[in-house]
Amino acid sequence: MNLNRRHFLAAGALAVPTLTAGSSVAQAQAPSESKGPPLTRTGADVLAARGWAPLSGRKLGVLSNPTGVLANGDHIVDSMVAAGVRPLAAFGPEHGFRGSAQAGGSEGDYTDPRTGVPVYDAYGADATKLAGMFTKAGVDTVVFDIADVGARFYTYIWSLYTAMVAAARVGAAVVVLDRPNPLGGKAAGPMLDPAYASGVGRKPIVQQHGMTVGELARFFAAEFLPAEGVTPGRLEIVEVRDWRRDQLFDRTGLTWVPPSPNMPTPDTALVYPGTGMFEGTVFSEGRGTTRPFEIIGAPGLDWRWREKLGELRLPGVKFREAYFVPTFGKFVNEPCGGVQVTITDPRAFDAIRTAVTMFVTAKQVHPDKFKWRPDNFLDKLSGSDRLRTMVDKGAGVDEIVGSWQAELAEFDRKRRRHLIYR
Repeated sequence: MNLNRRHFLAAGALAVPTLTAGSSVAQAQAPSESKGPPLTRTGADVLAARGWAPLSGRKLGVLSNPTGVLANGDHIVDSMVAAGVRPLAAFGPEHGFRGSAQAGGSEGDYTDPRTGVPVYDAYGADATKLAGMFTKAGVDTVVFDIADVGARFYTYIWSLYTAMVAAARVGAAVVVLDRPNPLGGKAAGPMLDPAYASGVGRKPIVQQHGMTVGELARFFAAEFLPAEGVTPGRLEIVEVRDWRRDQLFDRTGLTWVPPSPNMPTPDTALVYPGTGMFEGTVFSEGRGTTRPFEIIGAPGLDWRWREKLGELRLPGVKFREAYFVPTFGKFVNEPCGGVQVTITDPRAFDAIRTAVTMFVTAKQVHPDKFKWRPDNFLDKLSGSDRLRTMVDKGAGVDEIVGSWQAELAEFDRKRRRHLIYR
């Protein structure tokens, strides 16, 4: 990996007020003056436009990865260092600070060769270990800038949660540089049962939470941190500009930076809250293909699954009979049959309902092939054993999806006071 990618570009000058505790920067700014449809500006770009001055003088630690990037292509740490606002440390989540590691991996501790900033491996660290890292690095402010994809089992939001607990323990402030949720602002799916908490879901939120990381940080601070026995510290959200809750990523004007190696496009993110659950089955979820989470299958599957799915005419999606040979992950170098999921109308598409329909039909058409992983990993992904047991008992899609509507409505009600964007 070549870390010396390009020279720094100077940030433009915009009037941005200084951060204040519990407040946001973007609220006090004038509307965008761009002509035509407004383009979204991330929290990182808001601060970079002032040369990172609101963070000057603080002892900064930055929890980020390759998605912590500005509109001009510079990483935020590179930009900070060029502006003379040098972090004391960076902290890498799953896949690493510079993003060179595959799923379930990280880059270890090292000194970043481009900036000379020490990098700590934060993947898998609990709050106690991460607090020790913060203390060792000497930081008094933790800056979080990682693009989420909107699903509970995508681990970056739990890196944020752990960092918030650790920061509270050492008395450090948390600054979240907010980014749009690529799925928009609609919540969907089942709630996590705390008995099934794990690294892919630590606290009870629904499967497609419909919140930005800034909104989640507010939710975490109010709803969960007090139960950790800590007093939430100073939380500052640098808001996104020119983004609405009904906007999907393709309407933002932003460049998609893969948040992880198997999240190559915005379409991947749209299907992921549903087809990501195939990681809890023996079927390949498409890792090792060019369309992970869009191509699903296994050895021995034939045209009948696609035929059954096509008969149902699910809204916003079509299915293509697909054959593939994964290069890594499940069934390496084995020919597989299955389907490719193609979104035809993102606003009509329901990722979780579609995946449940795929489970139910696969069990009907290929009962000898469709199985859950022996460790019942699906329960951690879906938040309980309910989905797995209902499918096994032959429940229909409407019954399964209907089983979590009351808890979804309650979550939607609870989250409203923590939302920032309309």
